[in-house]
Amino acid sequence: MLQKLYQLPENGTTVGRELAAGATTFAAMAYILAVNPAILSAAGMPPAALITVTALTAAMSTLLMGFLTNYPLALAPGMGINAYFAFTVCVGLGVSWQSALGLVFVNGCIFLALSVTGVREKIIAAIPHQLKFAITCGIGLFIAFIGLKNGGIVVASPATFVTHGDFGTPAVLLCFGGILLTAVLVARKVPGAIILSILAVAAAGLFVSDGKGGHVTAMPGALFSWPASPLPTMFQLNFDLLRHDFAKALPIILTLLLVDMFDNIGTLIGVTQRAGLLDKDGKLPKAGRALVADSIAAILSSLFGTSTVVSYIESASGVEAGGRTGLTGATTAVLFLLALFLTPVILAIPAAATAPALVIVGIFMFQSVAQLKLDDFAGTAPAFLIIAGIPLSFSIAEGIGLGLIACAVIHLATGRARQLPGLTYVLASIFALHLLRGLLG
Repeated sequence: MLQKLYQLPENGTTVGRELAAGATTFAAMAYILAVNPAILSAAGMPPAALITVTALTAAMSTLLMGFLTNYPLALAPGMGINAYFAFTVCVGLGVSWQSALGLVFVNGCIFLALSVTGVREKIIAAIPHQLKFAITCGIGLFIAFIGLKNGGIVVASPATFVTHGDFGTPAVLLCFGGILLTAVLVARKVPGAIILSILAVAAAGLFVSDGKGGHVTAMPGALFSWPASPLPTMFQLNFDLLRHDFAKALPIILTLLLVDMFDNIGTLIGVTQRAGLLDKDGKLPKAGRALVADSIAAILSSLFGTSTVVSYIESASGVEAGGRTGLTGATTAVLFLLALFLTPVILAIPAAATAPALVIVGIFMFQSVAQLKLDDFAGTAPAFLIIAGIPLSFSIAEGIGLGLIACAVIHLATGRARQLPGLTYVLASIFALHLLRGLLG
């Protein structure tokens, strides 16, 4: 039944491989169950309800994506946009979280309209094929950087911005050992290498001191717990800000729209390109359906009571584990629902165990650099700005913007303007206005 429903033979995969891939994706993004509530609680939202809402929206949205596209993409409340929601909109601008959810709802409705009319699909087609490979590479570096940061291998420095961590710390050494273990298992083509290393490092962490009187992996206080009620945040959105201060609401909606759109598009291109789902012209066959799915997910997130749900770049970990169909996502979704009862165990998995998976996935994605044609500087410069811009700006959207602006300017200035579709110049102009919004007032 599963083989027929998800077309497994046609996609060159098996039930076992898809289940392992789904578990790998879940293991790589399970941190969102703890991190999203911690961030959104700064806006005054109830943390216990947010854990339940985070799991529910992730599961429902991921199932929807699999049903509409049969792609191995998982979704959950987006990192970065949740911080914007909590700290910029709610804390900084003084907007209530209920009104902020109303703006997320409007943002999702605009997304859906753009997706149904095919505008978002045209936006994807307007990104040059070479830049799509660059996006994949840039996201790979971004993921690897997050992994190195989470594992303490890279830390902040006031003098050099970043520097190496303290390798005399057991947790850092354990994380680095996990990277080496995963690399060896992958090189030897061991099935499920990533999930196996996560489990191995987590188990080893039970016996490794964290230097603070405990262990890297804390023994969970219980195996099971009942989920908290989602009712404190469900259907609590309102549209007061839109009615009473539209001038204040509009820039918030535009920022949500811009960041969400290009974070989603970047993730969609990066993960599907690595999974071999793009055609020979660099187009995604079911891009329209995928964009409709994440548009509906954005609406669901506002109704359930969380910041925007987006396609997760950690889906790449499942792809590298062999995931090729919606069964990967369905597995991830089921595990999110089970996690509602296993929260103590899930939260016990340390960053030292999940960080190596992110680093290895980043290496996998960076391999797309081999597809870049670097003999033409006019194409190399925008690609480089994307590859460097995504991790260094800590934003997929901003990195894509830098590359698109450079691509448009170079083509205009070198007499090759007609090589790009008109929409590419429109996108570059929008990004230029976005980046210059402070100067323009």
